[in-house]
Amino acid sequence: MSEIKDLETKDLAERIATEVGKYNQMKLNHSISPMENPSEIKMARRDIARLKTELRQRELNK
Repeated sequence: MSEIKDLETKDLAERIATEVGKYNQMKLNHSISPMENPSEIKMARRDIARLKTELRQRELNK
């Protein structure tokens, strides 16, 4: 969490876009051939939520 708070707002938005792309690719790959550890999808979704929460907090504190 501290790593997320250290990012600048622009970097945070870029990281969200990157993570969403990775998440979508994981879901697609999992639908074609099951992953060994499908809980990685859940962890990725939660990481995206953490990033979006931090971005929203910054928007509200302006």
